[in-house]
Amino acid sequence: MTELQRVMYVEDEPDIRAVAKLALEAVGGLQVLVCEGGEQALQQGPEFAPQLILLDVMMPGMDGPATLEALRAEPRLAAVPVVFMTAKVQPHEVAHFLGLGAVGVIAKPFDPMRLADQVRGFWQQTVH
Repeated sequence: MTELQRVMYVEDEPDIRAVAKLALEAVGGLQVLVCEGGEQALQQGPEFAPQLILLDVMMPGMDGPATLEALRAEPRLAAVPVVFMTAKVQPHEVAHFLGLGAVGVIAKPFDPMRLADQVRGFWQQTVH
């Protein structure tokens, strides 16, 4: 099984970005590209070649679902698994996000000590 190494994280909130980057890199040992929004993800994502994308749902401009749709149109990112991160975790909301093509949903606020393990869990489900 391929080991998860590169994660792209798209989040508009600077404080959350900083905590997640620290959690994924220092605790999880992952290489992380942090983007402030969908446009930056589309510009930098193909070259970074993430194995998994963490995507905030509520962002100004392109929100998470719009960003996911745009990522799917980019050939080098079209097949990369996406996990949404959101405070909207009611069962019908989670079902909606999964219906958009996400492989999972991580609730915010997240536990920084568990974040990398959660991400790896979703990664292992997608790599058979």
